[in-house]
Amino acid sequence: MIDLAALESNLELLAHAQRAADCGILLALKGFATWSTFPLVGKYLDGVSASGPDEARLGREELGKQVHTYCPAFDEASLRESMRYSDHVVFNSPSQVDRFRAVIDEHASDTSFGLRINPEHSEVDVAIYDPCAAGSRLGATKQSLMKANLRGIDGLHFHTLCELGADALQRTLAVIEDDFAHWLDGAKWVNFGGGHHITKPD
Repeated sequence: MIDLAALESNLELLAHAQRAADCGILLALKGFATWSTFPLVGKYLDGVSASGPDEARLGREELGKQVHTYCPAFDEASLRESMRYSDHVVFNSPSQVDRFRAVIDEHASDTSFGLRINPEHSEVDVAIYDPCAAGSRLGATKQSLMKANLRGIDGLHFHTLCELGADALQRTLAVIEDDFAHWLDGAKWVNFGGGHHITKPD
């Protein structure tokens, strides 16, 4: 059962955060995909984040707003299917960008492409949930970007948090601003990923 009054109260807090920070907040479909509530959600949030073509289609058809899709391992079929429904598509590594260079060049006018970065800065206590843990292959490190060809890449994406507050985000951003300044300067957008506590009582 879903308490629609509680959901709307949380959505109002999220809308306040959007206005105060001059940003957009996306619903992560991997965490909440109850599309019967999307008419209510759509009154407050800017769109959805999806992890593949099925979620991207759900977001496009049932919410009808922005769709940002990230998948750690696209094949060409799933990439092209995701692009049918997505405004933004995010790759996991410079090697993926190289692999799909022809697709990026072909669709640069109708899809905004991004790259996930890994700032190698851990805030998550449980290693299995830490995208920046040693040996993680989620996102491109600063070192891997030094020699990357990012032609056609408009934005950056990072997802480093898991049920953490603004203090953890502030520390993460300080590292990203220091280590990725060159790429931030050229980015049209930055997706801060998920794991942010916004509606938590404190």
